Amino acid sequence: MLTCARICLLALLLGASLRATAGQPLMFITEAYPPYNFSDDNILRGIAVDLLVIASLNTEQPVQRGQIRLMPWARAYRTVLHTPNSVLFATTRTAEREKLFKWAGPIAATRVVLLARKADQIRIQSAADLQRYRIGVIHEDIGEQSVLALGVRKEQLHVSANADALIRQLHAGRIDLWAYEENVAHWFLRNAKFNQDDFESVYQLQQGELWYAFNPKVSDEQIQQLQNAIDALRKTPGKFGKTRYEDILIDYL
Repeated sequence: MLTCARICLLALLLGASLRATAGQPLMFITEAYPPYNFSDDNILRGIAVDLLVIASLNTEQPVQRGQIRLMPWARAYRTVLHTPNSVLFATTRTAEREKLFKWAGPIAATRVVLLARKADQIRIQSAADLQRYRIGVIHEDIGEQSVLALGVRKEQLHVSANADALIRQLHAGRIDLWAYEENVAHWFLRNAKFNQDDFESVYQLQQGELWYAFNPKVSDEQIQQLQNAIDALRKTPGKFGKTRYEDILIDYL
């Protein structure tokens, strides 16, 4: 039979254990997804990176750029799904992903589209029209998940680990459509020195928001701290925009 002293001791030990779990350092993982997150001369930059670094200054665990790990998307996605105390960004928040992660944000609005060469004059009126096209996707990316949800067959998909390869395939006509976030796609087009006017968005797959996606075992306290700090940046007056949050957007958009 437990004495009062032992019960108090167990309660103290349990409380200490819970505090230790809540305070464990988080591993932040991202991909090359400009203008939201990308490496510039081996320094991580972008809307999502800057927002995280600045907001986290008002949490118990400030995040340094050097702590953030850069990985291909599919590997990053799998890692955070299965690794406690890990965070993935920038992640489109969808109904399918809702219960897989915990969330803080939003980071920014996002629009996922099908991009085509203008010269091909592709017109998509409904999801049924997609059945005749070869579609480039990043594995586990929201673009792949969106076209599969519309009934596109896996045999139609040309899967790659990076956007650069898909840009070149689209430019060369080896794929007909590229399923990707619109702002990011145009960033990669500019970086590859292609004329953006040669390409057009022909179908919207998703419209939503980008968020920080936490492994479900991350403590609610840690997530709420970051959420509160992000909310504060959306209210704090900025130097160039109306708020500190708008200052970050102005740097990249």
